[in-house]
Amino acid sequence: MSLGFVELHAHLMLMGPTLPAMEANTTWEDFAIRGARMAEMYLMQGFTTVRDAGGANGGLRRAIEAGQINGPRYFPSGAFIGTRGGHADFANFTAPPGSETNMGRLNIAQEVSGVDDVYKYARNNFRMGATQLKLMQSGGVVSAFDPWQLLAGSREEIEAAVQVANEYGSYVMAHSYLKEAILSALDAGVMSIEHGFSFDCEIAEVMNETGAYITTNLTAFDPGLLDIPTVADVPASLAKAKSASATFAGYIGNMKECPVKRGFQTDCVGSVEACNIQIAYEKRLNNEFLGAHTSMVTLTSTGGEAVALSGDFMNPHTAGKLGVIEEGAYADILLIDGNPLEDFSVVGTGDQWFGAEPRPESPETIRLIMKDGVIYKNTLE
Repeated sequence: MSLGFVELHAHLMLMGPTLPAMEANTTWEDFAIRGARMAEMYLMQGFTTVRDAGGANGGLRRAIEAGQINGPRYFPSGAFIGTRGGHADFANFTAPPGSETNMGRLNIAQEVSGVDDVYKYARNNFRMGATQLKLMQSGGVVSAFDPWQLLAGSREEIEAAVQVANEYGSYVMAHSYLKEAILSALDAGVMSIEHGFSFDCEIAEVMNETGAYITTNLTAFDPGLLDIPTVADVPASLAKAKSASATFAGYIGNMKECPVKRGFQTDCVGSVEACNIQIAYEKRLNNEFLGAHTSMVTLTSTGGEAVALSGDFMNPHTAGKLGVIEEGAYADILLIDGNPLEDFSVVGTGDQWFGAEPRPESPETIRLIMKDGVIYKNTLE
């Protein structure tokens, strides 16, 4: 038996295959259909709670809670908040500053320039159903305009996002790579560091003092990362990936030496089938790098604690605890055929990422999936 799994960094609405394609050729119907399929896929992979790390408003959550579609408990962040040329800038290459974008119209991503913009879009996110805020502080690898070393946003802008989150009794999660970015985010009051590849023991000390969390997609440390087509076929992305890999090489060792509250992260953008594969591979890497017990804590109780940071106002699930099995807690339970501490593959791992065969709708070894006392899968009989 296990608790239901918790994913702390998903993007149910980002269907891919590229950011320009989503900006130029995708309608709200496309995003909605993909989101509904992703929600059902996550539930059938054993995830009874998912925190969306940017790009989704409250509509999908309402549909799940109303029983219109099957899916996990859902904690959306609303639009990514970021600067021009940063990791939330999904506009076409020739779009002038301040121009209307598809992503902006749908409140998937919003470009900010100054504290007033942060106030406007952060408050609008909560109005649109967000349970917490997502701030883009660093750049990325496969994105178009931003070096991964980017330190985007002023101290005042980060503090403005934290202020708005505090007004709603919630918190900010920040996309942060560099050590300087991570420490400045924590100092400004950010409670969830996303990716955090430059993590070290100094950062761990600050996180343990503040009670902050970190989520990291361990596929970033996979030896096959440089062979991914979106990286290998784009010279700028390949150069960024090589540079980042060299800088982030100490993460696993530092996490073992100075552990902090780390949640499970997949960060998949693309087809539902591809994300199913990536989730299973991410489970495998957690065990390979950090061991079975740590991985089970990462997949369950830590995630339950993190989503509860959204507080009494914005958290839609305050009737019980998440991530624990005890009287009064939500009845989110998996029955697994085997002991993950002895054979971690029983949680539904995959041995291959790119080039893997399509995965089943639900792992055979997960025999029963229950969310809030409702059974969504039962192969015990």
